[in-house]
Amino acid sequence: MRFTDPAVTKGTNPRVRKWLVERVAEVGPQVLLLTGDAPFTGGGPADWEEFQKETTGWKKREILELPTIGNHEIRGGETSGIANYLRNFPSIEGHRYYSALLGNVEVVSLDMTAPGAPGDEQPRWFGAQLDHLPKQVDFLFILFHIPWVADPQTRLLVRVPSPPAITLRRILESRLKQIRARVVVFNGHIHNYERFERLGVEYVVTGGGGAEPYPLLLRGRGDLYRDTGFPVYHYVTVDVDGRNLHAVMWKVKDPNEPTLSVEQKDEFRITAPGPGTGARKTP
Repeated sequence: MRFTDPAVTKGTNPRVRKWLVERVAEVGPQVLLLTGDAPFTGGGPADWEEFQKETTGWKKREILELPTIGNHEIRGGETSGIANYLRNFPSIEGHRYYSALLGNVEVVSLDMTAPGAPGDEQPRWFGAQLDHLPKQVDFLFILFHIPWVADPQTRLLVRVPSPPAITLRRILESRLKQIRARVVVFNGHIHNYERFERLGVEYVVTGGGGAEPYPLLLRGRGDLYRDTGFPVYHYVTVDVDGRNLHAVMWKVKDPNEPTLSVEQKDEFRITAPGPGTGARKTP
C-alpha cells in the first residue's frame, strides 16, 4: 500500500490507494488481513500518521486489522519501524508474530525480519502452532510478506522465496498429512497478483493495494491466474461459510478513469473435510 504524503506519486498511487481503502470500508469485512508494506517509510512517524488518517473508515466500522511485517515497515530504521508497527496495530498486543483464532479460522502471522534458520525461535514456534491447531479449525490462514511460491520472473528478478520463507514453507509441508484444516498462505511484496496450489495449499500473492505496480511479463505454468492485464491494483475478499470458503480477487478496471470501479478477475473455492476425517498427529 505504501501510505505516505498524498503529494508523493512516485512509488505509490495515492488516488488508487485512497479509493481502495474506502472501497474495503464499504465492503465492511469482519477482519482485514494486511500482507505488509503499510507505510512507505516505517522508521519515522509521518507515514504512519497518514496511514491512520486514510484508514479512518476502517476504525469507524471496527474492522479487526491483522497485519504482517513487510520490508517497508522497517525502512528508515528497523528498531523505530518495529516500534511504530506495534504501536499502530494495537490488536496484536505487541507481538511481532502471533496467532488469532476466529471461530473455525485460525490466522498465523509471521515476521519476515525474524531469524529464519530451522532452530530459531519463530520457526520452532510456527511448528508448535501447527502441531496444536484447535480441533474446530477448518481453515488456516498464514500471513508472511515474502512469497513462499512465486512465478519464474519473480524468482529470478526479486530472488524470492527467501531462505527464511523456504524454511517456513518446509515446516508447513512436513506437517500437512497431520493437519485436517485447509491452508491458504497470503503473501505480499510483489506489486501484482499471483496464485498457486502446491500440495493442496493455496498460495496467494496479493500486493496490489496502491504501491507502484510491477508488470509480470511471464506467468509460469503453475500460476493459476492467467490474465495478462496490467496494472493489477486489487484486493481479495474471502467468505467462510461453515466448511466452505470462497475467495474473489477484485481488480481496479482502469486506474486512469475519472470514476474508479472494480471487476471480478479471479476466484477459488475450497471445502474443508469434516471432523474425524484426515490424519492428525496422535500423542
